[in-house]
Amino acid sequence: MSDSANSNGLKTSTVMVNGAEHRVWEKGSGKALGFLPGIGGRPKWLPLFDTLAEHHRVIVPSLPGFPGADPSHLSIDDNSDWVCACLDLIEQAGLSGADMIGACLGGSLLADVAAHSPASVGRLALIAPFGLYRNAEPLPDFFAQIFPEQKKLLCHRDGAFDKAFAAPEDSSDHSIDKEEWDILRYRGMEAAARYLWPFGDRGLEKRLHRVTQDTLLVWGKEDRIIPPSYAEAFAEGIAGTTQIELIDNAGHLADVDQPDAVAKVLLKYFNV
Repeated sequence: MSDSANSNGLKTSTVMVNGAEHRVWEKGSGKALGFLPGIGGRPKWLPLFDTLAEHHRVIVPSLPGFPGADPSHLSIDDNSDWVCACLDLIEQAGLSGADMIGACLGGSLLADVAAHSPASVGRLALIAPFGLYRNAEPLPDFFAQIFPEQKKLLCHRDGAFDKAFAAPEDSSDHSIDKEEWDILRYRGMEAAARYLWPFGDRGLEKRLHRVTQDTLLVWGKEDRIIPPSYAEAFAEGIAGTTQIELIDNAGHLADVDQPDAVAKVLLKYFNV
């Protein structure tokens, strides 16, 4: 494991999962609070994380194939492989038994981890997770859209996606080459597609009853990928106590669209 820290107190380390390096960010002190990103990963440290880090030791690992991780997703063949990789990542990042937040794809993975290994995670907060499919409200085929349309589906607020997912800076504070960043971004989309395509239904509904943790379900009211009504479907399936919070003027990536509003409900839920 390698470690470094910047002047703002953000620590960066590397852990090995499936024989590949995965970046782990950490900031703050106190009780650990993990965050598993969704589509696009989180290529830079975001305002939401800073707000949470005022009260928690926030730990954000990169999922296989996403920015900050080597392309280990190429060796992941099925849902059990994804769950095992996620379990390994949680353990290696020091998050075993910790309260966890999962957004989008990360929320689906986190719910499956909780179903397969309840002791691995504490309380959950799921931000518009994939994992269910309702014929009455079918999901769009996100991966059939061109990139400009994907951005519109992911974020409701103008400019929110571009600001959060612009090329990050490297450790030398020099911008990553655009061609290199495009490759990393496309690779992340490939990893997302390998897990989610076509509609993110990996049989989670059959396992939701094993999720016994108290769970907060956070949804953007303007989510154009997974309708907010899916929050009720998750709440009905989860065995633990559930709570639903809808975020105004937020799309699918509510944590990117409205970080202050999402931070407020998360901090309230995790007893700050």
